[in-house]
Amino acid sequence: MENRIQIRRNVQLLMPLLFGILGIVILGTGTRQATADEHAEEGWVELFDGSTLVGWEQRNGTAHYRIEDGAIVGKTTDGSPNSFLCTTGKYGDFEIEFEVKCDPRLNSGMQIRSKSKADSGRVFGPQVEIESTKAGGLSGYVYGEATGRGWLTKEQDRKRHKYFDDQSWNKYRIVAKGPTIETWINGNKVGTLVDEEAGKTHPEGFIGLQVHGIGRGQGPYEVKWRNIRIKPL
Repeated sequence: MENRIQIRRNVQLLMPLLFGILGIVILGTGTRQATADEHAEEGWVELFDGSTLVGWEQRNGTAHYRIEDGAIVGKTTDGSPNSFLCTTGKYGDFEIEFEVKCDPRLNSGMQIRSKSKADSGRVFGPQVEIESTKAGGLSGYVYGEATGRGWLTKEQDRKRHKYFDDQSWNKYRIVAKGPTIETWINGNKVGTLVDEEAGKTHPEGFIGLQVHGIGRGQGPYEVKWRNIRIKPL
């Protein structure tokens, strides 16, 4: 009898603790669900699932694209022209974020609102630059890939900087709305481009990951991308 009374007392003492633990578990689950719902409500869409290239297709060049450790890896091939891994979907006004790590000996870029020429299939359109910053680089400025216009960011606005870390992953943020393209690298504002012509000729298009062409006997070099997501505006 005494044993049963003691057990009952022990249970009564433990009940507040058990309810407290249960409350913490429920609160944690609710917080995770709220975070997931909040993320979904923000409108972000993952362009790369971390394990497949579903939703992507290669255009131009012979560079090799593969998946390694949750990242897309682009590797140069001897004598290849510029290669691009492009989304199958098209995007107009948007905000995009991604991380990139690039061999300092290789030039790269992200195509936005880009197209393929009808006669040759050549990718052309605005490209946000990715390059080494050892001597002060031009990463984050906008180039007109195969448009015949060269740099879209004006010379006086292309101030060299060292925001891009040659040895680590770098986080890019790009906001394209109408004729305006804004860029950030690792939280640092790089520039604001307002280009009415590009806004008219390229109001929308695919996203492309460039592996720049190299001459024969050079390389191989690699560039890597991960955590690529977009939010239509």
